[in-house]
Order: sequence, then C-alpha cells, then structure tokens
Amino acid sequence: MKNLWLVIKREYLTRVRRRAFILATLLTPLGLAVFIAVVQFIFSYENDEVRRIAVVDQGQVFSGQIPDEKGLYFRFEDQPVDSLKARAGEEDGYNAILVIPEVKNPKSQDFRVQFYSDEPLSLDTELAIERRVEKAMRAYKIKTLGLDESALKSLNTDVAIRSQKITVEEGEKADNSMAGIVGAGIGMVMGFMMYLSIFIYGMMVMRSVMEEKMNRIVEVVISSVRPTTLLLGKIIGVGAVGLTQVLAWMVLIPATVFLVTLFFGFDPEAAQQASAANPDIDPEEMQSLVERAIAGVMEMNWWVIIPCFIIYFLGGYFMYAALFAAVGSAMGDDLGEGQSLTIPITIPVILALYIMMAAMQAPNSSLAVGSSFIPLFAPIVMPARLPFEPPAWQIIGSLVIVIAFAAAMVWLAGRIYRVGILNYGKKSSLKDMARWLFSKY
Repeated sequence: MKNLWLVIKREYLTRVRRRAFILATLLTPLGLAVFIAVVQFIFSYENDEVRRIAVVDQGQVFSGQIPDEKGLYFRFEDQPVDSLKARAGEEDGYNAILVIPEVKNPKSQDFRVQFYSDEPLSLDTELAIERRVEKAMRAYKIKTLGLDESALKSLNTDVAIRSQKITVEEGEKADNSMAGIVGAGIGMVMGFMMYLSIFIYGMMVMRSVMEEKMNRIVEVVISSVRPTTLLLGKIIGVGAVGLTQVLAWMVLIPATVFLVTLFFGFDPEAAQQASAANPDIDPEEMQSLVERAIAGVMEMNWWVIIPCFIIYFLGGYFMYAALFAAVGSAMGDDLGEGQSLTIPITIPVILALYIMMAAMQAPNSSLAVGSSFIPLFAPIVMPARLPFEPPAWQIIGSLVIVIAFAAAMVWLAGRIYRVGILNYGKKSSLKDMARWLFSKY
C-alpha cells in the first residue's frame, strides 16, 4: 500500500507541476471568457446601416401602418416612382423605394412588393421590411374581411404535456411538462462529459506509460515496485490529476463568465428591445418556458443522479484507462504504428456516443436498455438515461456489471503491462498481448 501511495503521489505531483497542465487549467477558462466576450460583442453589435425608404402605396391601404425602426425610416409618398428615383441619393432624399401594389384579393396568401436600391439589401434589413409589411398586411386583411382580432388570438393554444405515472400515489405531483426536454439536456451533458473524460484522461495514462517505457525509467522503478502496483498507481494518479483540473474549472469557469458578463455588461433593456423587434418571440411565453425549465431541473432526483454518475465515471475511467495503459505498454518506438492498437478501444467509445444520442429520444428502448448492461457502453449510455428515472434494477444491475468489468480490466491490463513494459524495439500485436495474459512472467 505504501508503494501504491508513492506511485500515486509521484504521478500526481509530476503532472500538476508541469507548465502545460497549469496553462491548460488557467487558459481554458480564459479562452472560454474570450469566446463569450466575442460572441456577446457580435450579437450586441448594432447595424449602422441607415435606410430612408420612400413607400409608394398604390392601393392606399397601408398608409401610416409601417412603423420606423432603428436604421429603417419609412415615409409614404404620392409621387410617381420615377420621380422618387430621381431624388434617390440626395442628401435629404431617399436611398431606397418600396412599392406596395394594390391588394386585389385580400384572401390571397401571396403578396409581392418591389424594392429599389443601388446598395445590396442585407438579410437583416430584408427580414425587418418583410415583417413590417406582413404585420400591416395582416391588419388590413382583418379590417377588410371583418374579422375579430381577439377571436383570432384565441385560436392559438399553448399545449403542454404533463406526464404522470399510472401508478402515481395520491398527493404525488405530476411530472413537469419540461421534464423530457430538461432530462434530455442533462443526459446529453453527462454523456458527453463521460465521452471526453474517457478519451482525454485515458490517453493521458497511455502517454505516461509510453514515456516511461521509451525513457527506460520503468526498468529502475519496477525493481522496487510490482508492475501491477505501478499500473494502478498511474491510473489513480492521472485520475486525480483530471479530477483536480475539473474541480478547478468548476470554480474558474463560472467566476470567469461572471466577470466577463460584469465587465462587458448585460443590458436587459436592449435584450427586451431585441425580442420585441421579432414578433415571433412572445416574452411571456419565453418567461414561462424558462420557469418550467428551472422547475424541471429542480424536480430531478439529484440524490440518485449525482452518486450514480460518480460511480459510472470512476468505473468507466478505470475500465478504459486500464485498456489504454495496456496498449501503451505494448507500443514500440514508432508511435505512429502503435496508434493502430488504440482502434479497438476507440470504436466502442464512439459507438457508445451514438447509442447515447439515440437513447435521448427513446431512453427505455431495447437499444438503450440493452446497452446499459454492456460494460463498454454503460458508462456513457446509462448516465444519459438517469434523468429519465429508469427502474432501480436496471441501475443496480448496470452498476454491478460496470464495477466488476472495470476490476477485471485492471487485472487483465496488469497482466499485459508487466510483460509489455519491458518489451522494447518492436510493436506488439493483439496476439502477443493475448499470449502475455497467460504467461508466468
């Protein structure tokens, strides 16, 4: 146990003191902050394009019903189009002309207007003009056809599904209508976290093994430490490094995002004006969606999700880190050739990612349930299903399988590691690795 602790301590301290680790830990939140600042600047950038538009309403039905917007100024004119074209470009004239033809059939769903301008029309300006003409056209049709505006609004019905178990007990609340969407979002985040962690820190273990093998340091180390102890110490040490980095990011990233938002400022009034500029966005409906989403997050059974996620994370990490370590010990001096040995490991990880995406749409499908009991898939698929509250027997059974398989992988990887770490000069094949499992030394 003392030797194991020494190996863990060495692996941990050696890596956390490296400049690359410190820079990655500090620069990742900083890079995210710069990204957020740039995105916020882009979306808050105000278009400096100014359009003074002369509106020729040939049917005299829209007069005064097209409001101005910042950068878009409408004025209705009775002059011929040719006269307005002659005035275009003057200091006090217009730089665009909008010709609205006569409305011959108020029931028609197609309506074409003509726009004249020497400058190309930007997409935002085009959409803004279309929205205003559509709004004015709608008001004209309602008035012409004798329709009731309040009756038309009553046709729009907000349907929200509140799912509830058939076996729900009296007094128990029904599930939030956003539970499915919130669960899918949380499951997707946890699945991707597992996917990235397995790849990043599993590859880190493999590189650690390869470095010691190529530098011949391991020959000295194994003279006083058993190979299996060395392997287990590497896996735990690198895992502790990864955990340290994740915990640091959990503190630094929110703090950095908060400081960036505070420094650059967030103008709620400007955001409200931007939402009001788009008639497709209903502020009350958006607020209702946000409130239901927050309620959905709060109603999640986090006392089950978080502990299970941690166990799956540890099981998946030990499982794949052991496999990567075994592959690292079998590689020769040519790292390019040795990369082919990682293919059998990366394929299950990628397949598990795609199965996880399918499980988001159908968390209780045969594919999702079956994959939850396959050890190489379960650490990625099952955490994504946890927000959907799978049966307890599936969670327990899957955890038992993952833990048992992870322990078996560590033991098997140790059998390969003890031989492969001293095998220099050539790349070993999968056949060689299988033979090492049963060798006595």
